[in-house]
Amino acid sequence: MILTVTPNTTIDLTIIIPSLTPNKTIRAVQSVYSMGGKPTDASWILGEIGIPSLALGFTSGATGDRAQTMLRARGVTTDFIPVGGETRINVVIMTQDNGSQTTLTTSTMVVEAAHVTALREKYAASLRGADCVILGGTLPSGMTPAFYADCIALANAHHVPTIFDAADANLRAGLDARPTFIKPNRDELATLLGREIQSMEDAYLAGREIVAQYGTQPIMTFGAEGALAVLRDRAYFIPPLSVPVVSPAGAGDAMLAGLAASFARRQPIEEGLKLGTAAAAAVCMLPGTADCRREDVERLLPQVELRPFPPKA
Repeated sequence: MILTVTPNTTIDLTIIIPSLTPNKTIRAVQSVYSMGGKPTDASWILGEIGIPSLALGFTSGATGDRAQTMLRARGVTTDFIPVGGETRINVVIMTQDNGSQTTLTTSTMVVEAAHVTALREKYAASLRGADCVILGGTLPSGMTPAFYADCIALANAHHVPTIFDAADANLRAGLDARPTFIKPNRDELATLLGREIQSMEDAYLAGREIVAQYGTQPIMTFGAEGALAVLRDRAYFIPPLSVPVVSPAGAGDAMLAGLAASFARRQPIEEGLKLGTAAAAAVCMLPGTADCRREDVERLLPQVELRPFPPKA
């Protein structure tokens, strides 16, 4: 079973408008509710392609109930702990005139120490039957980055692979615990290392640095430029697939889902990279965050290339 852990559960509301004009009433062309939060996004995608997962974390209020209902409708098993406040709704505004995308996010859930202890105990018990763990994202009020370090250390003690996706202090704390994989984008990687990443060669050197220092294997995503997977003994450049892009929101979370699927299916990690890339491209074709269609993923999968990197002269 794939285990996902999302402390800060979210629903995304995507609103498509002709243009953003201040001080005027703007009528939306389309609005879509979808999942938000990196690990729950991965569960959402896995459910669409028929792979079961168990989603843990915190939820609150009517929005939290709705998030659980949406996940269960996709075949995801949920076991969230109720907390104070309200599960947040992120608003994603997409404009048709210039293709811009703006996300408005809030922090509305309140977690107490007893809640964190309860989640840790539930998580430790669930590790016994887990093929791998996906965890990451932001943390709600009442939590510190040490939570991620503790979760990764627990998984390591149970010999369960971890796939970790976070930013800033959360990424640094989790990385110190040596997860199996991280999935930074360009900005997250640059912030982590304190230098700009301007080319795939820069990214490759950064990836090798991370492997050498932490033993962690980075899968680095660069949007329309593709992705670079730096493994312990090999590396691959993954060219982007040519698809009509409606919204890239949640595409990176598809890579988390693909990697996890390879552990659940007992496949080489290369198969996970391929599935994650196909799912990411399928996500880009729909307006909702992390939304995709199984038929699109299956159609795109044979088109994915893994090119050894650096390329041979």
